[in-house]
Amino acid sequence: ILRLLSDTTNTIAEGEVEQPARAGDPDATEAQYTQIIGKKTALLFAAAAEGAALPAGAAPGTRAAMHDYGMNLGLAFQLIDDVLDYTGDPEEMGKNLGDDLAEGKPTLPLIHAIAHADPAAAAAVREAILGRNRDALAQIVTTVQACGALDYTRRRAGHHRDLALAALKHVPDSTF
Repeated sequence: ILRLLSDTTNTIAEGEVEQPARAGDPDATEAQYTQIIGKKTALLFAAAAEGAALPAGAAPGTRAAMHDYGMNLGLAFQLIDDVLDYTGDPEEMGKNLGDDLAEGKPTLPLIHAIAHADPAAAAAVREAILGRNRDALAQIVTTVQACGALDYTRRRAGHHRDLALAALKHVPDSTF
C-alpha cells in the first residue's frame, strides 16, 4: 500500500506541475488534457480502488481491474466536473462557475469548442483561455452549448463510466 501511495503521490505531483504549464494554452489537445486529468484526478481514484483490494489479498488480475475501474471512474468524474463548471449551481458545487476559465485551464469543453465552433466563437474561446478571462463566461457558455462541447464532454464521461463498469466484471463477488 505504501508503494502504491508513494508512486501515486509522485505521479499526481507531476500532473500538478504539468497543469500550470498548460494553463493559458488554447492549443492544448484532448489527448494532453486527458493525460493531465489521468495523472491528477483519475489516478487518485485508481489508487483508492486498487488500494482497497490490496489488504483483501486480491489476485493481481483483480487489483488491475480495480485500478482500471478507478481510473475510468476518475476520468468520468473530472469530465462531469468540467461540464458543471459551465452549467452547475455554484451553491451546490461550492465553487463559482467559470473557475477553470479564470485559471486558463483548457478543459475538454473548451478544447472541443475551439475545434468545432464557428471561427469567431472559437477565437473568443481562445482569447478567454489566453487571458484567463472569466468576464467572457456568458459568451463561452453560449459557445460550448451551441457547438455541442458540453454534450461531447458528457458522452466522453459516459464512455469512461461504461469502461469503469466493464472493469468490475473482472472482480469476483465479495464475501462480505
